[in-house]
Amino acid sequence: MNIAILSRGPTLYSTQALAVAAQKRGHQVRVIDHLLCSIIIEKGKPEVYYGEQLLSEIDAIIPRIGASVTFQGAAIIRQFEMMKIFSTLTSQGLLQSRDKLRCLQLLSMADIGLPKTVFTNYAEDTQHLIDAVGGTPLIIKLLKGTHGLGVILAENDRTASSVIESFNRVRERVIVQEFIAESNGADVRALVVDGKVVAAMKRKARPGEFRSNLHRGATAIHIKLTSEEERTALKAVKMLGLHVAGVDMLQSNRGPLVLEVNPSPGLEGISTTTGIDVAGQIIELVEREVDGAKEMEAK
Repeated sequence: MNIAILSRGPTLYSTQALAVAAQKRGHQVRVIDHLLCSIIIEKGKPEVYYGEQLLSEIDAIIPRIGASVTFQGAAIIRQFEMMKIFSTLTSQGLLQSRDKLRCLQLLSMADIGLPKTVFTNYAEDTQHLIDAVGGTPLIIKLLKGTHGLGVILAENDRTASSVIESFNRVRERVIVQEFIAESNGADVRALVVDGKVVAAMKRKARPGEFRSNLHRGATAIHIKLTSEEERTALKAVKMLGLHVAGVDMLQSNRGPLVLEVNPSPGLEGISTTTGIDVAGQIIELVEREVDGAKEMEAK
């Protein structure tokens, strides 16, 4: 099988892990920088070029799309979809999950637990936003932030108002969320592949920090999800139409609350913490989908 990994970082852990897992199973692998791809849109003849080279004879793609290039990444994935090539991440799934506001709206429609969240169009009445999520402390998030960047804990009303007003002045869109004190600076990440939780870990923020991102010095341990946490993670991924995703949840007094669903989750933290070959599970998904499609064509 010929597999293309769409990645701007061929030496990154996740990209390398996927390439090695595929090669161990006898597949041919290419790492392609999706920002160097162009598409030809023509009736009945969709094509993708990598530089000047036509990309043909590809059986599947594994997109690793960074948040800053979501638009370009979705366009390239969509073109491969038009060419009937399987992708572990659909263009629609990428767009729905990367848009934080849209993602939360869709999850709320599916009756999935969430921290109470407020969004307005640069509202001047900041006290209304503060009161709407139950007062301070509260969390303020940039809609375009990643890895814990652009996430601020406001401990009192004055700080919250000041931060919101500052973002409004520079026309940066934010959401305001309730602070879940009982989570104690920890969250749970569930890695879902093909409708199954294949690995899970609990991340704990370092002392003095409330963000539990491993990029920010958090520690992690391997855990087994509760049945409610597992149902929540699977329901969220299904709602967004994702084959592979990382679901971040807070453990609260009212059950698991989904913070984010990452359509291109990093594999290093969860693989090293749990000892589970997550990359191998993703390659097995590719094999099932491609082999299944070939069997259908043969009938």
